[in-house]
Amino acid sequence: MNRKEKLADKPELEELFQKLQSLKEEFGKHFKSDFNRSLPVADLLFDRWERAQSLGFGEGSSIYDSSYVFGDVIVGKNTWIGPFSVIDGSGGLTIGSNCSISSGVQIYSHDSVEWATSGGAAPYVYAPVQIGDNCYLGPNTIISAGVTLGKGCVVGANSFVNKSFPDGSKIAGSPAKLISNLNI
Repeated sequence: MNRKEKLADKPELEELFQKLQSLKEEFGKHFKSDFNRSLPVADLLFDRWERAQSLGFGEGSSIYDSSYVFGDVIVGKNTWIGPFSVIDGSGGLTIGSNCSISSGVQIYSHDSVEWATSGGAAPYVYAPVQIGDNCYLGPNTIISAGVTLGKGCVVGANSFVNKSFPDGSKIAGSPAKLISNLNI
């Protein structure tokens, strides 16, 4: 059964759907002409800076509507959190100012390995994560529980970070390894 058939006996819903579709088209034209972007409906309708503000993030920070946020998350000023990210603060998460958290990044402050392998007898493990100021996390990076990244770290795309690195570290790989230190 298609949408038209489902709404045939509900004209008020069909009218609302038509209005939403028109709104989507108008916003879509605006974003294409003004910013040369085509976005999913939620990102057309909801402002990413307002969402960040409603989550208590620092001034000028933004987070896309397609990103998930769990638990206690603190974000500094002017930090960009890209679309399709998972920001897990269930064990505590602090992200500094002026960071770029690329699309698809997953940051976890808990894991369920012991719980799963014990048949549910062991508890989840929680450990805080800290990302320093001025860090760049490449697309599809995964940060595991208990990791601290110092100020000015750069993490290459598709990296799995399961240990901490000091200020100025340039890291990449799975698991991530130190490539160089920027000596910040």
